[in-house]
Amino acid sequence: MTASHFQTIGLIGKYADPSVSDALMTMHSYLCKQHRKVLVDKDTVPLFKGESIETCDRRELGERCDLAIVIGGDGTLLNTARSLADYDVPLVGINLGHLGFLTDITPTVMCESLEQILTGEYQTEERFLIDCSVERKGKTITLGAAFNEVVVYKWNISQMIELETYIDGKFVNKLRADGLIVATPTGSTAYALSAGGPIVAPGLETMIIVPISPHSMSNRPLVVGSHSEVEIVVSATTHDHSRVTCDGQVNFELEIGDRVIAKRKKKTIKLIHLHHHNHFELLRAKLHWAEAPHNI
Repeated sequence: MTASHFQTIGLIGKYADPSVSDALMTMHSYLCKQHRKVLVDKDTVPLFKGESIETCDRRELGERCDLAIVIGGDGTLLNTARSLADYDVPLVGINLGHLGFLTDITPTVMCESLEQILTGEYQTEERFLIDCSVERKGKTITLGAAFNEVVVYKWNISQMIELETYIDGKFVNKLRADGLIVATPTGSTAYALSAGGPIVAPGLETMIIVPISPHSMSNRPLVVGSHSEVEIVVSATTHDHSRVTCDGQVNFELEIGDRVIAKRKKKTIKLIHLHHHNHFELLRAKLHWAEAPHNI
């Protein structure tokens, strides 16, 4: 998709956060002056103050927009990615949050940055999501998607839970731990990183399986191909105190014997970056690594 196709643009702000109101109204005004049709996500409407705007729900936004601009933090972009993944709408993230691994444009230069994007000066990056389903007694009882990670974890108890892991139908191990993470490369810098997982370059076709505080130190993170199917079974020897979550935003309570299946989603998400975007520079800044040598 070229910049000339960015004629209808969706605008999504962090839910119920007044601190993004000024940036939203500035961006709306800028896009209108650029003669672009702007559709505002209906949940974002309360953040506008007296503006005349056209609104729609997330489904209609996905069907009608050529580009979606997300103003908030990475959590807002995660939510947007899950809801728009089936519509092939590229995303641009304006960072008003904390880390900003996904929302990498700062509000102070957002209009200048959008001017570059609207004139074709940008790069596109494709990233995949994970489809998650829960099977109970042979029936699928819930479906979800994750941009960062699917996590099976304990709640409301101090004891560990017991999980069986299968990859492509083959038994891998039985694990006693606080939980298990199945992450995309995008999610390798999120919960998986804090649990001791590796940082994976976002373009790689892999999934990362990371135990959370395992009982045995021999249980280590495992990297598999992105087209593998990972199945986690809540062991019959554990208590009924486990849940599954997608990106920490969608939660579902599990029962003994439930099977959580995680596999690559067919549709991908396209992220729009400025030409000078550099993933390793972003890692240095966000993770406080040493600065690059002066001779580079």
